[in-house]
Amino acid sequence: MGSVQPREGTFTDEAPPAEAIRPPRRRITRTRIQRGVRETFISLRHPNYRLWFAGQMVSLFGTWMQMTAQGFLVYELTGSPAYLGYVGFAAGMPSWLFTLYGGVVADRIPRRRLLIITQSAMMLLAFTLAYLTFSGLVQPWHIVLMAFLLGVANAFDAPARQAFTIELVGRQDLTNAIALNATMFNTAMIVGPALGGIIYALAGAAWCFVINAISFVAVIGALALMRFDRVLAVEKNGSAAGGLREGLRYVVRTPSVRGLILSLGAFAFFGIGIVTLIPAWSVDVLGGTAATNGLLLSARGVGSLIAGLMIAALGRYQIKGRLLTLGSFAMALALLAFAAARLLPLSLLAFAAVGWGFMLIINTVNALVQNQVPDALRGRVMGIYVLVFFGMTPIGSLAAGVAAAAFGEPITVALTAVLLLGFAGLLWLRWPGLRRLP
Repeated sequence: MGSVQPREGTFTDEAPPAEAIRPPRRRITRTRIQRGVRETFISLRHPNYRLWFAGQMVSLFGTWMQMTAQGFLVYELTGSPAYLGYVGFAAGMPSWLFTLYGGVVADRIPRRRLLIITQSAMMLLAFTLAYLTFSGLVQPWHIVLMAFLLGVANAFDAPARQAFTIELVGRQDLTNAIALNATMFNTAMIVGPALGGIIYALAGAAWCFVINAISFVAVIGALALMRFDRVLAVEKNGSAAGGLREGLRYVVRTPSVRGLILSLGAFAFFGIGIVTLIPAWSVDVLGGTAATNGLLLSARGVGSLIAGLMIAALGRYQIKGRLLTLGSFAMALALLAFAAARLLPLSLLAFAAVGWGFMLIINTVNALVQNQVPDALRGRVMGIYVLVFFGMTPIGSLAAGVAAAAFGEPITVALTAVLLLGFAGLLWLRWPGLRRLP
């Protein structure tokens, strides 16, 4: 197996020393909190990141509109919560098949070029689904197939997108940019589902799919307009299998990274899978409509947005491990409250808290992993990260859908909350080192 040999002007293969990764310990004082608030959007001083932020924001609005409409359309066509699980499973299964290779590709070709290709493929799929729906030809199996193909594109897009962040802002502002990426994602999660629910009710699902397809023009255009002083791709050297083994060995042999990724997998399995049931929950438990479905997803986005802004403001403080612990317990307890709520306002509040806790987990795990990984391995390690995150999602979605069909949505959500609480307690007792990570 050949070793990774970066060319001049690229990242080196060696991890920077710990003192270069970890900022000096700083006590949180009132002055520093005020400074943290001012630094919340510091990554936007980078021109390429400003383009990325604007383009992604527009595209993500469309993505959330399509996700909301697609879930409700499936439920209207089938009336089956299990079929919601099938769609989630189909969307996530390509992660298991292609994401690790996607991470290798992200280390071997310019990531901007790869992102333009994957975003264009997603745009074409959205137009196809819109055509099928407008023509009245759409069947549940069409949606499952489109979800699978979208998952294939995402398997190559996600590792490149994660590894691309450092090229936009550099190492100093990496944690802030990761948090702002989550902020734009969750801002779209607030607005997109609500708009999707309204447009679905007024004009039908097809228009949601058309708007999503058009929204990809924004991010593709932003990527085309970016200018870089240096080429940051790693030279192709050795086989793809050898490069993949190199990334896997790094994760397995680095205890902190291994523990973080395993924790991510557990919370993705239980936390994301349960979101698959929200269309059925809106109708069967709360007695609502497509608009109720959109409001619940938007409430989760509000909580996630608050968490993202909080982490962006505190990005230079060595408290990420404690934030991970806080998010683990908060998400479990909030989901337990959601399982018990039957009034819409209480359900919205509880689901917002679920989003807040989950985003603390995802953001802190992402930042802690990326601050440790060597730059030349970044695409491959983030491919493993994405595989665990998206790979656990379809299994969790399938399990949630089958369990809900057998036992009902309330029992499924309550049991999930109890299991998450147990896992959070296990992290606290058995892996205390995680909460001490900077």
